[in-house]
Amino acid sequence: MKKIDFNKNWTCKCLTRDEEPYSVTLPHDAMRSEPRTEESLSEGNSGWYLGGDYEYTKHVFVPSEYSGKKVLIEFESVYHNAEVYINGKKAAYRPYGYTNFYVDTEGLLKYEAQNEICVIARNSDQPNSRWYSGTGIYRPVYLWTGDKKYIPVNGIKIHTVSYMPAVIEVEIKTSCPGMVNVEILDKEHTVLTKKIENTGNPSVFRMEIPDAKLWDCDHPNLYTLRATFGEDVVEETFGIRLLEWRLENGLTINGKREILRGACVHHDNGVLGACTYPEAEARRVRILKENGYNAIRSSHYPCSKDLLDACDRQGMLVMDEYVDVWYIHKTKYDYVDYLQEWWQQDLKDMVEKDYNHPSVIMYSTGNEVAETAQKKGIELTGKMTDHLHKLDPYRPVTCGINIFFNFLSSMGMGVYSDDKAEKSAQSAKQEAEKKEKKKPVGSEFYNTLACLVGDYFMKIGATLPPCDWKTKDAFVNMDIAGYNYGLFRYRHDLKKYPQRLILGTETFCKDAYSFWEIAKKNKRILGDFVWSGWEYIGETGDGAAEYEDYKGKMPHTRMTGNNGRIDLLGKPRAEAAYTRVAFERETGPFIAVKPVYQKEKLNLTGWALTKALESWSWRGCAGEKAEVEVFARAAEVELLVNGKKAARGKVKKCRSKFHISYEDGEITAISYDKNGHEINRQTLVTANEQTILHIKPEQETVQPGKLLFIPMQYGDFIGNWKPMEKHHLKVSVENGTLEGLGSACSYVEGNYAQDTVDTYYGEAMAVVRAGETDSVKITVCDEEKTYTREIPIVSLK
Repeated sequence: MKKIDFNKNWTCKCLTRDEEPYSVTLPHDAMRSEPRTEESLSEGNSGWYLGGDYEYTKHVFVPSEYSGKKVLIEFESVYHNAEVYINGKKAAYRPYGYTNFYVDTEGLLKYEAQNEICVIARNSDQPNSRWYSGTGIYRPVYLWTGDKKYIPVNGIKIHTVSYMPAVIEVEIKTSCPGMVNVEILDKEHTVLTKKIENTGNPSVFRMEIPDAKLWDCDHPNLYTLRATFGEDVVEETFGIRLLEWRLENGLTINGKREILRGACVHHDNGVLGACTYPEAEARRVRILKENGYNAIRSSHYPCSKDLLDACDRQGMLVMDEYVDVWYIHKTKYDYVDYLQEWWQQDLKDMVEKDYNHPSVIMYSTGNEVAETAQKKGIELTGKMTDHLHKLDPYRPVTCGINIFFNFLSSMGMGVYSDDKAEKSAQSAKQEAEKKEKKKPVGSEFYNTLACLVGDYFMKIGATLPPCDWKTKDAFVNMDIAGYNYGLFRYRHDLKKYPQRLILGTETFCKDAYSFWEIAKKNKRILGDFVWSGWEYIGETGDGAAEYEDYKGKMPHTRMTGNNGRIDLLGKPRAEAAYTRVAFERETGPFIAVKPVYQKEKLNLTGWALTKALESWSWRGCAGEKAEVEVFARAAEVELLVNGKKAARGKVKKCRSKFHISYEDGEITAISYDKNGHEINRQTLVTANEQTILHIKPEQETVQPGKLLFIPMQYGDFIGNWKPMEKHHLKVSVENGTLEGLGSACSYVEGNYAQDTVDTYYGEAMAVVRAGETDSVKITVCDEEKTYTREIPIVSLK
């Protein structure tokens, strides 16, 4: 079928507040521009947004040539409880806000006339999510058309049978019997052709590809299968990679073991809100890969097609996850009321989206679903696993089980009830009236407990015998046992359960070294997914503490949990350097310094490793105590300040911490092996006294209509960062549009749809969509100066 862009010329109208309708181009996140207020019933779950219902309308003329054709409208995702109307008649309903679905227009369109497409997206039923969901049609929409002879949407499936020789199996469906011409292309070069008479529908056949280039994380080689049926031409991208998971070899790709160095990520794109854009998804994958990760967990719902395309191209592995709840609520209006009716269709749509992507190596049926401690839930675990095996027998199935929480929930701790949900939904009003505060349930209960007692206690708790009793039966009903925060169980369970493959589906950052060392020696430990790889909006209760000078004046200004290895703007935090070292991607040393002027002692949660920054620019703090961390694969580290020895100490699990006196100038860390030989060194220097705002677009040019990410950073004239600079910026754009503006601060006044922002440690970022020709000009004003930068717009030939 032919795919047509259907994203322009929509109108959005809020149905729950008296606001003027406005024109939008999809994807569009209506929630991003909403008020953030203490009246928000979802509170910190959503980042204190109000939530609302929205109506999207599009008028389109349909010529008579479409009469008799198959016409579908694809909505990649609508959040949530989507209702689709065509010319006033209800055409579709889909409650889950994270799956793609198709609307058949047969009998609903008027030809040689204007047609009205109307979509209702409901999100006033707060609270319905534990994180920022966004609202509306936040992923792309496409029109699919087919004549009498066509290949239906998702009508081609490809998987690798072997890699030596390279053999693929292809399944092709057609609308009617007939001849299908199949070509295999390596970029523009045709390497193989085959004609297939499709009478069985589907037709299944194999093709051996000569001199094949294999797909893996280091060599993401891609081919295109082009199928021609009548006038219909369909192309599918694929990679030749054989995925296996065995007790003796662990997880292998084309026969080579691959230890998953994973990052959990939510779907939002920071200051862009929930909207999915190919440039943003490709950027996220690139930055994560540059920081040592080779896998992404799509937490806790199916990821976008743009993300999968980026992972295919860049060699990033994907665990695509289905849902956060089964039949026990975590918030009052979450997906529980719909799952029983819809889970089979949801999983089918997820698999059809993922099937041809070499990057997808695993499915997860859920996250921290305490149902897995109950007989009913254990049975559902098996049903979901079996259903996925029928849909796709070539990928394993897991489920992220919070081991300690399964035990606690079995005793009634943190379990949902209607009474608790009612208190949660009314918590904002109750606090205002100084009544009883809400009691957290589900994963929020566990997160709150972990913040109170610490990550070590939670990991020790997971070793208690009842934790084993309440997880073992569910683990039998999946291919790979998913452990959330179960590091201390690994050695014991490897011995007790010799047939079990173990995956750290959710882990703390500080455990990266310990995981890596045990995984290297035990092939049944398949990998690790840190919480979280990338900062996200909402779920503010589990984040790192913040210094007073960056805290908001009111609780409802808390926007993020501040717990990603990569911050909201896409900048690697110092913790990312630790991860790269722990995973032996680099040797270090890397220096990080707690802001010297900050005198508060912060109690970091398990999800935060450090508040240190990779800077030695703390002018005005001479003589004050500086807390310095060094990350290195070494036996010892020595610190020099302005060439003089300041400290030396042993390295434990890739980390050393020192307390020295701060002086302007430079600091050098030197790492040594066990024999005292130097391995490597790093130096940071103090920025000079002159200050300028550097506007630093991530690309030298931008394509017409595409996104451009523009970090802004205060520093000296040669670019040394000045994290002590605090400014209020106003941003304007010529020959482009400002799509998002913000900083990495977890407290935000207003939202990311504004044209002003306060810097966080001297930094902020704008995201701009370019015009069609010439150049984009960005102008930034602070309290004293105006700065400008122009970026040429260049079309690809």
